[in-house]
Amino acid sequence: MIISPTELVAQLRGAGSRRAYLVNLDGRLRPSHAFLQPLAERIVADRENYRGHLAIFFEIGKASEHLLCAFIDRTRRGQAAGGVRYWSYETTEQLVHDGLRLATGMGHKCALAGLWWGGGKGVIARRSDLAQTPALRQAIYQDYGRFISGLRGCYVTAEDVGTRPADMAAIFQTTRHTTCIPPQVGGSGNPSVLTARGVVVAMEAALEARGLGSLAGKRIAMQGLGQVSLYMIGELLERGVERIIGHDIDPQAIAAVRERYADSRLEVRCVDRNDTTLFSERCDVLAPNAVGAVLNPQTIPQLRAKIICGGANNQLAEMVRDGRALAERGIVYVPDFVANRMGIVNCANEQYGCLSSDPAIERHLDRQWEEGIFQRVQQILTRTETSQRSTAEEAVQLADELAEHPHPIWGDRARMIVADLVDNGWAASGES
Repeated sequence: MIISPTELVAQLRGAGSRRAYLVNLDGRLRPSHAFLQPLAERIVADRENYRGHLAIFFEIGKASEHLLCAFIDRTRRGQAAGGVRYWSYETTEQLVHDGLRLATGMGHKCALAGLWWGGGKGVIARRSDLAQTPALRQAIYQDYGRFISGLRGCYVTAEDVGTRPADMAAIFQTTRHTTCIPPQVGGSGNPSVLTARGVVVAMEAALEARGLGSLAGKRIAMQGLGQVSLYMIGELLERGVERIIGHDIDPQAIAAVRERYADSRLEVRCVDRNDTTLFSERCDVLAPNAVGAVLNPQTIPQLRAKIICGGANNQLAEMVRDGRALAERGIVYVPDFVANRMGIVNCANEQYGCLSSDPAIERHLDRQWEEGIFQRVQQILTRTETSQRSTAEEAVQLADELAEHPHPIWGDRARMIVADLVDNGWAASGES
């Protein structure tokens, strides 16, 4: 039976509990409650998104009554790390699908970036039946911080879609297991500038690898004109691109771009939510910078780009199918988790203090560093020449190899924490 997040909350309430989990410690996904067994079976059957993830945790927020979730992929490289997404879902299956996929992507991103973190993701199921007041919003994120504290560090949260810097400050009030906290309390702050720079470096690497020269004189199509795009436009104009065509559904985003840049090479348009005309633009690089799953059987045949390289997460609706479809058309796809790493890089080590120009961060943008974005993109493109895999598959293959490297000090500590939570009755300790 397919249920909504609200119905899952009701089931938990009916069982006299606020907490539940699905945990894989021995090769089998085991639920904390019998009524979750059908959900566990559907997750395992989802071969596209379930890869033997270590754990999924659920909790009902005491103050907010929202469903709070944490998804943990592999943790050989370190604790699970990834932002918390505040989003509406019609079904629990959609929520779980999103969480599993995003956790996997974060694991790939960390491994390819050489960071000592595993893959993780947080999800807060937004409730449409409650008025979203500032007080409720603060309660939601304080609840989320308490939830994370209860997981004792196996998952470390951060900022993601729907979550704002003020929300991260609220999380920080109730947990120490978070990054991306505001600079006022010692954090790394907004990573948008660095993310934009990283995607542009990835574009340069792909162009050079395919013998297409530099960004000078190139045409760029950009889907989504949010914060990352805003800074990316500046980077591209500085590099002498011939033209940038950008689409967004938000008039305010369009206005912000026009206010910041008065340049004849830039053309921005406000479009309807379902408008896909940008995909038909003849361009050297298409940059998906908005939502995920935009590269699919409907849009791929429209493409007239030579390279796809953008900042959005999970750009392929289905990794294998759509990655191969792009390769068959001769379009170079730079996987999102390779190009947009700088968000996690910016906050990955903020617990060790922050520098105004941190060499540990800047080296990711250096063309010569072997684990930097430029070299990593070229490594993946070179490997595809002999493996005959798509760039998406090749990037995953390389990330999977790197994900098996154990943390040099705390190898798989997150797994030990999860096992300890289960052994000590974590779910039962959240009884209503």
